[in-house]
Amino acid sequence: MTTGKLKTASRYIVSILIVGVFIFPIAWFALTSIKPISAVFNKDRVVVFDFEPTFENYRVTVLGGRKSDTSSSSSIGMGTSGEGAYDGRGSIVSSLIIAISSTFLATSISLLAAYALSRLAFRGSQGYMHWILSQRFLPPIAIIIPLVFIFRDLGLRDTHFGIIIAHTLINIPIALLILKSFFDDVPIEVDQAAMIDGATRFQCFYLVVLPMIKGGIAATAVLCFIFSWTEFLLSLFLTNSIRTVPVKITTFVTSTGSEWGYISALGTAAIIPGFIFILLVQNHLVRGLTMGAIKD
Repeated sequence: MTTGKLKTASRYIVSILIVGVFIFPIAWFALTSIKPISAVFNKDRVVVFDFEPTFENYRVTVLGGRKSDTSSSSSIGMGTSGEGAYDGRGSIVSSLIIAISSTFLATSISLLAAYALSRLAFRGSQGYMHWILSQRFLPPIAIIIPLVFIFRDLGLRDTHFGIIIAHTLINIPIALLILKSFFDDVPIEVDQAAMIDGATRFQCFYLVVLPMIKGGIAATAVLCFIFSWTEFLLSLFLTNSIRTVPVKITTFVTSTGSEWGYISALGTAAIIPGFIFILLVQNHLVRGLTMGAIKD
């Protein structure tokens, strides 16, 4: 084997090992979701593949089935009480509504702001960008108490609209910074040429520049969706009756034990919407993530 082929093979092996390290927890999580409770809580050995697969965990958490109807429901007395306590359908719907809405709002607002910051020079623009960046550094736990009181006084607490606004606010800084970098990659001469031909500033933005950064918009939307879909702290403190998927999963952990079968089933099902969203925009996503990587 030549030196070149040996280096290529080594790169492939290292790449596979790195990917395997990241994929293993997800694969184990998915494997646990189809294990019977006897295989999950086997004290003698770690059960990997030698078990009879079951989809009871998905039937209860994703399809709203009754826990009492499962064959293993009485084998271990633990978990939450109530037949509907494990039904995750409402949480999935709420998470989808919140994530899609906040992604749309954050991306739309950031597009207009990013274009203005990229094309319209004004005094203090760099300081303003630094201030925007600082908003992302602020951890939500630092402002959660005053935020709860503000949302309560405004009547936004325990509402879908309130969580959408909260997720939009935490996504705007990162979306704005990313989109501005994509606008900066488009030469300003493109705008000038369009305006010489009679286009207005908005027409230049909407008809000329915006189609050129579709990849950047897709990449930004994916990040905003994932941040909103997986956000836990704000969703926990700003709601009582509304439970997003991350909050719902925590209710399966009680003082009497953790329902790992139901946790892994709902957690695995929660990965699917993000995966589908990425597949829908994958062509634009790859272009957006590599845009601006090479400079002249």
